[in-house]
Amino acid sequence: MNTVIPSRAEIVSRIAASLIGGYAFVWGFTTLGIAVGVAAGMPYAEAQTLLYLLAFVVFLVGFCWAFAAAGVLRVWAVLGGGGIAMTAAAWVLSLSLLPA
Repeated sequence: MNTVIPSRAEIVSRIAASLIGGYAFVWGFTTLGIAVGVAAGMPYAEAQTLLYLLAFVVFLVGFCWAFAAAGVLRVWAVLGGGGIAMTAAAWVLSLSLLPA
């Protein structure tokens, strides 16, 4: 049986990706979900409460996946890049919701 032992740098990178990338992903998920909920006619407070409750589950899944994924670069791309993309999409959507 051939066992690969990860280096310290890879372990630190996975920990950072799970915490920082997971936070960025949850931030984007939450902001986009609130913007979509408000755009769909849901009151802001209800959309915020719903997405804050879902954020715990999303963060837990992202955190665990960061250690189970094959490559640390993929983890950074999905969690960090996905968070940035969702935050940008929420920003654009919120701009369209503002009264003119």
